[in-house]
Amino acid sequence: MLRSVFCKHTLLISTSGWLNLPRVICSSSSLSSSDSKTSTATMMSQSKLPSPPVAKKVEHKMELFGDVRVDNYYWLRDDSRSDPEVLAYLKQENDYFESAMSGTKKIEDNMFAELKGRIKQEDVSAPFRQGSYYYYTRTLEGKEYVQHCRRLIHNNEAPPSVHDTMETGPDAPPEHLILDENVKAEGRGFYSVGCFQVSLDNKLVAYAEDTKGDEIYTVYVIDIETGTPVGKPLVGVTASVEWAGNEALVYITMDEILRPDKAWLHKLEADQSNDICLYHEKDDIYSLGLQASESKKFLFIASESKITRFVFYLDVSKPEELRVLTPRVVGVDTAASHRGNHFFITRRSDELFNSELLACPVDNTSETTVLIPHRESVKLQDIQLFIDHLAVYEREGGLQKITTYRLPAVGEPLKSLQGGKSVEFIDPVYSIDPSESVFSSRILRFHYSSLRTPPSVYDYDMDMGISVLKKIETVLGGFDTNNYFTERKWASASDGTQIPICIVYRKNLVKLDGSDPLLLYGYGSYEICNDPAFNSSRLSLLDRGFIFAIAQIRGGGELGRQWYENGKFLKKKNTFTDFIACAEYLIKNCYCTKEKLCIEGRSAGGLLIGAVLNMRPDLFKAAVAAVPFVDVLTTMLDPTIPLTTAEWEEWGDPRKEEFYFYMKSYSPVDNVKAQNYPHILVTAGLNDPRVMYSEPAKFVAKLREMKTDDNILLFKCELGAGHFSKSGR
Repeated sequence: MLRSVFCKHTLLISTSGWLNLPRVICSSSSLSSSDSKTSTATMMSQSKLPSPPVAKKVEHKMELFGDVRVDNYYWLRDDSRSDPEVLAYLKQENDYFESAMSGTKKIEDNMFAELKGRIKQEDVSAPFRQGSYYYYTRTLEGKEYVQHCRRLIHNNEAPPSVHDTMETGPDAPPEHLILDENVKAEGRGFYSVGCFQVSLDNKLVAYAEDTKGDEIYTVYVIDIETGTPVGKPLVGVTASVEWAGNEALVYITMDEILRPDKAWLHKLEADQSNDICLYHEKDDIYSLGLQASESKKFLFIASESKITRFVFYLDVSKPEELRVLTPRVVGVDTAASHRGNHFFITRRSDELFNSELLACPVDNTSETTVLIPHRESVKLQDIQLFIDHLAVYEREGGLQKITTYRLPAVGEPLKSLQGGKSVEFIDPVYSIDPSESVFSSRILRFHYSSLRTPPSVYDYDMDMGISVLKKIETVLGGFDTNNYFTERKWASASDGTQIPICIVYRKNLVKLDGSDPLLLYGYGSYEICNDPAFNSSRLSLLDRGFIFAIAQIRGGGELGRQWYENGKFLKKKNTFTDFIACAEYLIKNCYCTKEKLCIEGRSAGGLLIGAVLNMRPDLFKAAVAAVPFVDVLTTMLDPTIPLTTAEWEEWGDPRKEEFYFYMKSYSPVDNVKAQNYPHILVTAGLNDPRVMYSEPAKFVAKLREMKTDDNILLFKCELGAGHFSKSGR
């Protein structure tokens, strides 16, 4: 029952990559000998850089509650992304970026060779069993994108086992190539497949593609065996697409502000103009989501805001009939799945803030039974159902857990659950994610990694209590997990709250005497959990003596729902002061000094970086703010900007005076002042639908105007990409 949320400034990856500012963050002691020489030369040539671009100033006054704000760079916003003057300015910034970075070409080439050299270019994902086939993706030497493939299972009558392997070789069933993304991406500057859904009878596949980075998709249906298109493509849709049986699809479309607002039923071969609108959510605070039950017998359409979620269901055998499962009750959040003759419902409210699990008969949804009660110290994050089992994903003390239960036979009464088994993990801090599993089996599949353990796929036998590793990402170049140490520390916030910090470094390079360079990463919004996961690119920092740390600050969901509640609305500044407290802890405990401390955040994490730069610019050597949400007040006052209305329950509605002045007090663009700032890199994507490119552009323009130092400020805007930068690997 993994829930997907389309948030304006969400981060879909939880860990940082490597930095493209080596000369301003790397001391010579943290570089290889060849890197060090280049770094010294480029440091000496900083005075030779051309003058940075200067954006023109056009006074734009905004007044509310007797307060007048002047935005001299408001003109940089162009919703059409086609204004010649705006594009010319962005090109000037990109040219300046390239000029400023020209002296680091050797370092970049070395690092790129390292990054590429760690990737096993020809590889196959862990095969997933559906019916009589294994489905998997394949990557090829020198290719950017994946191939989607399948193989027939010889003995497909045998029940799945954790020890199953896909046959390969000359005597195995032949591999069948379903879709080659490399072919589809030819001649395109951007290409991304948002979903790849195989029909239940294994005859068709529906896939959604985005060719601009704006997250507006076209859905194609093809015959798996022949590749022949089935009907015309569906245009202007989201990547939320599910099969309703084998002859129909349900999908979601968006309104003019990119809010998912309508759910549609599409019969194969029919024209899209004849599709049936199953539900239209007219309240612009709410957005629609779509998911299939693990049993594949029901689809659930949920309408959700940041504090409320209610659910409809449809039987895939009668897809025209959409029914209410849980009603709209402000402040109550529900999600659903199905097994046998019961729906399973997770429910959260102000009182039950960490959620409870209920079950109700399909034919009497008002008759509920509590299976797992609410617990103040344990957050119920997700569930996954099987014909005879239930897997529960939880969080306690900031760590993730998986607990599995055996269920009564279908048709027997469901009561409170007893005797759960916990899955064991190998690292002190780690990251786990659910994966699609075979509903009729006893095998739970999950993804695992840590700051020192590469992404891994495990199959867990819920009866035997054993985990079997099915796939671990190969990291070439001599990587050895035993060379790295990971731990969790706790910093004291200004109000005494203990903030977890996840840390990794290479054992033989780090001295822990304050001389080591350190990159501190943070996010802290939307209840998103910034869990410690592996990133092979990060090794280029660790192997140069960097320490990498993740600040799990309030506003995220790592320590439960209240951790999130205490970092939003009128408590948002806790997010920023928590991050500062983590930085101060790392300095005090000799992980680094101010002169060796670098920080990074993306999207809403970019807001974090912008805010702490204004608050404590003296604390950091360098900062990276990627696609940052930095013009908070202006954006949240404008309901015509995509997704703004849905965000009022996250940040507050600044049309109310209390929220207006509170948001103004931390909004990065509104708080740039005449002071020294560290070295800064800011990035943007012109087609970004979540954070408009104009926000980071204005932030940089105002920093150039106001800052009193000579440190480097760079701005890179990808003109052919969106929120997640360029496509391909």
